[in-house]
Amino acid sequence: MELKWLLCVTLLALGILAVQAHDMDEDNDADDVVDIEDDLDDGIEEVEESKSETSSPPPAPKVAYKAPVPTGEVYFAESFDKGTLDGWILSRAKKDDTDDEIAKYDGKWEVQEMKETKLPGDKGLVMVTRAKHHAISSKLYKPFVFDTKPLIIQYEVNFQNGIECGGAYVKLLSKTPELNLDQFHDKTPYTIMFGPDKCGEDYKLHFIFRHKNPKTGKYEEKHAKRPDADLKTYFTDKKTHLYTLVLNPDNSFEILVDQTVVNSGNLLNDMSPPVNPPREIEDPNDQKPEDWDERPKIPDPDAVKPDDWDEDAPAKIADENAVKPEGWLDDEPEYVADPDAEKPEDWDEDMDGEWEAPQIANPKCETAPGCGTWQRPMIDNPNYKGKWKPPMIDNVNYQGIWKPRKIPNPDFFEDLEPFKMTPVSAVGLELWSMTSDIFFDNFIICNDRPVADDWASDGWGLKKAADGAAEPGVVGQMMAAAEERPWLWVVYILTVALPVFLVILFCCSGKKQPSPAEYKKTDAPQPDVVDDEKEEEKDKGEKEEEEEEEDANEEKLEKQKNDADLGSASQEEEEEEEEEDRKHASEEEETVNRSPRNRKPRKD
Repeated sequence: MELKWLLCVTLLALGILAVQAHDMDEDNDADDVVDIEDDLDDGIEEVEESKSETSSPPPAPKVAYKAPVPTGEVYFAESFDKGTLDGWILSRAKKDDTDDEIAKYDGKWEVQEMKETKLPGDKGLVMVTRAKHHAISSKLYKPFVFDTKPLIIQYEVNFQNGIECGGAYVKLLSKTPELNLDQFHDKTPYTIMFGPDKCGEDYKLHFIFRHKNPKTGKYEEKHAKRPDADLKTYFTDKKTHLYTLVLNPDNSFEILVDQTVVNSGNLLNDMSPPVNPPREIEDPNDQKPEDWDERPKIPDPDAVKPDDWDEDAPAKIADENAVKPEGWLDDEPEYVADPDAEKPEDWDEDMDGEWEAPQIANPKCETAPGCGTWQRPMIDNPNYKGKWKPPMIDNVNYQGIWKPRKIPNPDFFEDLEPFKMTPVSAVGLELWSMTSDIFFDNFIICNDRPVADDWASDGWGLKKAADGAAEPGVVGQMMAAAEERPWLWVVYILTVALPVFLVILFCCSGKKQPSPAEYKKTDAPQPDVVDDEKEEEKDKGEKEEEEEEEDANEEKLEKQKNDADLGSASQEEEEEEEEEDRKHASEEEETVNRSPRNRKPRKD
């Protein structure tokens, strides 16, 4: 036990010393630097140079950047690595129904590298300004027509400064004769809107498409269901994330983040409102009859209030059995004016009224059971019944909840191919954000999944590899964390030492049975085997007593058996002696009978 306690105390002391040492280093750091600089300035420079040459960690492996190139047919692809906005058009429109000061789309766009890029030469589109309307767009190489091939939209986003409130979604603009990218604004017709959006603690990943009603020709927005995945990390970790939307001709869709599916469904079943309206609707002209009774229960009309029902009895009454506690101070108020309070110097009685000291708890009441006028406590009135109400019974005239009748929906239609949307001819970003420096990169629109995957591997994949190469290993991360939080040293020490301590405790602290050769040649028992010897002697004594008792029982049984054998033998001998006596007696009688004396004389 002493060894165990010693180990525990040692571990605790190590943790405390580690924390204290770190704190002392921080407290004395400035003084030590001053002293050393005064005395050994040149020597330190030489030592630091030698250390940097010999003991500096090897630099992280660099990932060479190469602009991605499409590996198949695409409708649009943009990596911004040329460093210009060639092919992109800045909007000069104004928002309707908005003050002129903020109605302009005057937000600034630039092609830049990321602030903390790990890939020199990798550039992207940056929304530089904040709290402004931004709009920029570009034509597709050719319009995308929704027919027999899937649509794949993919691009990268990095919230370099985090995100407070704003979006980073893209719009695929509908192909219309009126489309003018120079006047691109929030009302410009689009076919699909896709991408992240956040305001407050509401994290969204939009997928919206505009569906055309085949009867009326009007467009209605259809929103995909919210994903079940937690999206918060994609907005807060300041890493580049890859957003992908896949729309298939069979009406199925998939939404991926970093090539992991976070949402999926079908355009017919998983959009709100549904693509197809219901076949029947409630008749708007139907009205509930005046005599329609929707009450399932009604008061019993035959019930009568009992004569002894007192509706005026109070719910609470004073407890007549209560007694005022001894020491109650009736003449002392619960609160008194603060004797230490002073009227402020700037108090104006004409403006503020007469000054009164603030009230404080009466100090005399602290030791007393109470102060002020004592009143009996209130208790529930056993005679209280409240206002009488007749009991409720089933309504024999109950007809259920009224609903208007159903009629055929005059606007009903059935579109079984909502995938066949309005063709698109341009891609655009129309955004407002309270956070600046949102980074966009590597847009691609195509109809072949492997082409999008190759594009992602050559673009986003390189960023991911570069970030992984620049990140420190597990040990480095642990050391850096401990430098910021010294208490982690205690956790590390306990984490490493505790398993070793447990192994020693359970594997090396078992009782060892000494061999006869290890005993000392003295009569005194060893301190570590006294208890064992006592137990052994006790067991031995009990065993000997049991053996003695068994031997006594056996001897008793043998004695009884021998006595029985002796009794039977003596009886046999007596019988034999009696037999011999009878035999001798008969022989003697026969001898007497043969004697001449005993013969009778013959008559001649």
